[in-house]
Amino acid sequence: MKILSIQSAVAYGHVGNSAAVFPLQRIGVEVMPVYTVNFSNHTGYGAWRGPMISPDDVREVILGIEERGAFPQIDVILSGYQGGEGIADVILDAVARVKAANPDAVYACDPVMGNAKSGCFVAPAIPVLLRDRVVPAADIITPNQFELGFLTQTEPADLESTLASADLARGMGPRTVLVTSVERPDRPEGTIEMLAVTDDGAWIVQTPHIPMKANGSGDVTAALFTAHYRRTGDAADALARTTSSVFDLLERTHASGERELQLIESQDAYANPRLQFTVEQVR
Repeated sequence: MKILSIQSAVAYGHVGNSAAVFPLQRIGVEVMPVYTVNFSNHTGYGAWRGPMISPDDVREVILGIEERGAFPQIDVILSGYQGGEGIADVILDAVARVKAANPDAVYACDPVMGNAKSGCFVAPAIPVLLRDRVVPAADIITPNQFELGFLTQTEPADLESTLASADLARGMGPRTVLVTSVERPDRPEGTIEMLAVTDDGAWIVQTPHIPMKANGSGDVTAALFTAHYRRTGDAADALARTTSSVFDLLERTHASGERELQLIESQDAYANPRLQFTVEQVR
């Protein structure tokens, strides 16, 4: 499998491509990373150095990949945090051109906007751009529950309303929706869930909630789920493998006391997931 991953990159720590690429490689995926920023560290520190890469320069890198004849071999285009408005046009153009070269290719979009605790943390134009232009072009989206609500102008809370919101999102274009950080009011205390919804059904998985903020964990989740699902077409299996890998990554990171993901130290969790959590079909 080959993935064209258009995301941010940092030298210190692991977010964007700096979080997604290694786990994908560890499960045997060839990744072509294209950077949208090249920062010293993620912006959660409040200070960082390095350039935001202009849309024209990002486009040039993608053009160079196309000129090598790679587009017919690309199975997935993956995108995450979009720092500026201009990058969406570059991504959508790349998606169209890859799909023209390989009609079986899929576009997986992680519509990063914010979360329930901190609200939106992107430029005001980005959520609207994602909702109106980017998500309709995607085959797979991986919003958290807060982002799903914005995309569909709903307030998903319990399982029924979250399923209904996922169906509304699927009506916008993408056939597969992975809802991360599902926090149902009736769930057992100290737990959190993920929900996958496709044409074939819906599946949910519950894990203990690890009390930490883990920048980059959503990038790992989106990358692993997309790769597993594209490889097998089995959403339940992809959900089980992704959940196992990401939980073990977060558990190791929390135990380390470090702020940054223990991405390299957790590599066996990607290659050989323990599959310790039960995936339940809910539809």
